[in-house]
Amino acid sequence: MFYHFILPLQEYLSFLRLFQYITFRSAYAALTSLLIVLICGGLVIRWLVHLRFKEEIRTLGPQTHQKKAGTPTMGGVLILGAVLISVILWGNFKNLYFILLVVITVLLGAIGFIDDYIKSILKKKDGIPARLKFLLQCMAGLLIALCIYFFPSNAKEATTLYVPFVNKAMLDLSWIWILFAMFVIVGSSNAVNLTDGLDGLAIGTVTIVISVLAVMAYLTGHQPIAQYLRIPYIPQAAELTVFLSALGGAGLGFLWFNSNPASVFMGDTGSLALGGIIGTVAIMIKKEFFLVIVGGIFVIEALSVMIQVASFKLRKKRVFKMAPIHHHFELSGWPEQKVVVRMWIIGIILAILALSSLKIL
Repeated sequence: MFYHFILPLQEYLSFLRLFQYITFRSAYAALTSLLIVLICGGLVIRWLVHLRFKEEIRTLGPQTHQKKAGTPTMGGVLILGAVLISVILWGNFKNLYFILLVVITVLLGAIGFIDDYIKSILKKKDGIPARLKFLLQCMAGLLIALCIYFFPSNAKEATTLYVPFVNKAMLDLSWIWILFAMFVIVGSSNAVNLTDGLDGLAIGTVTIVISVLAVMAYLTGHQPIAQYLRIPYIPQAAELTVFLSALGGAGLGFLWFNSNPASVFMGDTGSLALGGIIGTVAIMIKKEFFLVIVGGIFVIEALSVMIQVASFKLRKKRVFKMAPIHHHFELSGWPEQKVVVRMWIIGIILAILALSSLKIL
């Protein structure tokens, strides 16, 4: 909103014209959120310790994790707080997609906060009942999907699907797209939540994915570039770069505290919201299947849980030593830091592969 006060002054102070450029505001949104997290991180961690928001470690997992018991959780409030402050300063709130991204952040962050509160303070290890939690996520995802679908003159454009490496619309889902979009948001939210099991794994991977989506959002919202690359041009998309840049900066700042050994965990407050943001951006810029590539780590983590559950129910046997798959590697003898760094490397490779899909066909 600071943007709306500053822009009218450009006719008096010419250098304020910089504020009309998305690249300028994106850079400073990232820097702002990064500094907020680094400066306030220690204070927030002490506050979480004082309020006794502590992580409960499962006894069934790798025994090396038992030393993490008591580490403050709900660090997602630090990430989301920094992002929201940054976008208030640098964002354009006349952009509907930008507002919807703020809405999904708040809604899923609130669901995660309540879940963390029940686990940490009320000492109910399961948190919000699974069905109720899923229902609340679906309601949040459905709200966003409906807003995008009924955006003036947007229904036909929103419901078309694009496939990576093929630069033309492949299918029009019509109203079924609403359910599909809800599934993408909820699925992405839960996939990031499942990935958040090792120090730095989720936030590092999220930052990689967010960086790629920021590039894609800018390209999608820039008409000459979109036409050159033969990707759908979506005028509302470019402003999302500011939000994603703020999130990227906050993610890097949080990694300072969340790297091994972690001083704080993001909890469901962070993971549910971050996953929801990723899914929401993907449907806004028509990169739903692109997300499968760039977010491949999240897909693998989610699939490992699904395979494990299905195998145990059908065959009474486990495929992995433990799911999600990062725990399988730990129980196979890999040090935690090695699992995390190797998954980051795979995430970077997938990011490069995803970006390479832009001008191949």
